[in-house]
Amino acid sequence: MSKQILIVDDDDKIAKLIEIYLVNEGYDVIKAADGIHALEIVESDEVDLIILDVMMPGLDGISVCLKIRETRTTPILMLSAKDGDMDKITGLMTGADDYMIKPFNPLELVARVKSLLRRSSYAASPPASPQDHIIKIGSLQIDKETHTATVDGNPVKLTPIEFGILFLLASHPGRVFGSEEIFELIWKDKYLESSNSVTVHISRLRDKLEKEMDGEKLIRTVWGVGYKIES
Repeated sequence: MSKQILIVDDDDKIAKLIEIYLVNEGYDVIKAADGIHALEIVESDEVDLIILDVMMPGLDGISVCLKIRETRTTPILMLSAKDGDMDKITGLMTGADDYMIKPFNPLELVARVKSLLRRSSYAASPPASPQDHIIKIGSLQIDKETHTATVDGNPVKLTPIEFGILFLLASHPGRVFGSEEIFELIWKDKYLESSNSVTVHISRLRDKLEKEMDGEKLIRTVWGVGYKIES
């Protein structure tokens, strides 16, 4: 069954360009020209990924992303004409999984889409044995098969990228992963030194875990090296 992608952009030319490339790759596409319409589609349709422009009249992309993240972990690729680091960090902190600057190479956008969809669906692969997909660390349980994390049985809402990072670190207790290694393993893309994506996602993941684990700090920073989870 084809994956369904929602394109949210008030620039019809850009939306049509993205649609052409995605349809050529076999994806089904829905388009919305504003944030309100986008939220209506998300509520009524099964959407596998959202390509979301930041600068839109009325309800902007940041607000739309925040609203979606209240109830859903659907992968979100944010687009913006703003190329400042703070703009990118803001987009990622609101819940976006990836961020691209306009103008962009449509082939790169398609590659990012494929990467995000792989991250969101890889849990469908059957585990090698009944226990291989379950990791328990104190009150935290991580289930790769169902793509879920729970603390004392209570679900922790994680995006596919956040879950991927958590499972990576938790499945190698004590091992330190650098930002470059995390990025290339999770995003399946080449790491750029200027990228803040790993730092921002780690920060967001920590906040969610510590909130559910009564302030317990699970993910440790090894300064100048990377991140780890102790067993």
